[in-house]
Amino acid sequence: MRRNAAILGLAALCMLSLGASGSETGPDSTLLERARVARDCAVESGLLDHTGDRLAIIDFSLPSDEKRLWVIDNATGAVLFHELVAHGKNTGVKLAEDFSDIKGSNQSSLGLYVGAEPYIGKHGYSLRLDGLEPGINGNARDRAIVVHGAEYATNEFVQQHGRLGRSFGCPAVRPEVARPLIDELREGTPLFAWHAASDWSATSSLSSCSAR
Repeated sequence: MRRNAAILGLAALCMLSLGASGSETGPDSTLLERARVARDCAVESGLLDHTGDRLAIIDFSLPSDEKRLWVIDNATGAVLFHELVAHGKNTGVKLAEDFSDIKGSNQSSLGLYVGAEPYIGKHGYSLRLDGLEPGINGNARDRAIVVHGAEYATNEFVQQHGRLGRSFGCPAVRPEVARPLIDELREGTPLFAWHAASDWSATSSLSSCSAR
């Protein structure tokens, strides 16, 4: 019994060291299913090599002072990360409302991405994203839409301002969680960004596929 308790304690410590929130609740089940469909359709169409071990989801329907980014273990369904994430400064203030894939728009984009290569940039350890949906997020790399850490994406910023700060369109996260989060997303993890009021389901080729 003592040995089992020690193992459980060590596992919990490891999760904390990775920056995981400890949340046992994932995204809304309907959103999770949409993300899985998009991922599977991307695999079927050859946009993704495989479904991968992880699935990341952002629900931009939620206000920025709420945790709206999840990273999920596909094998177990466990929530590995549940985090705050910023949206673009021209997407909205506290609420995300407007989205664009146009360079210079300073807006967030929706749809399915894949985590590409990490690099060291002006925000430190960062992750390039490739958008898999032309017309929705296909310009992500050219727009330098990346995952990075930012001081305006912290609980402290929320306490002071009632919302997160805003990026130029990047999904920015807490600096202390950026590296472990990026290491889960790098080189092949799909990331699905969603908003309930968007027309993504009507316009995306990844909203349904024959495999489903």
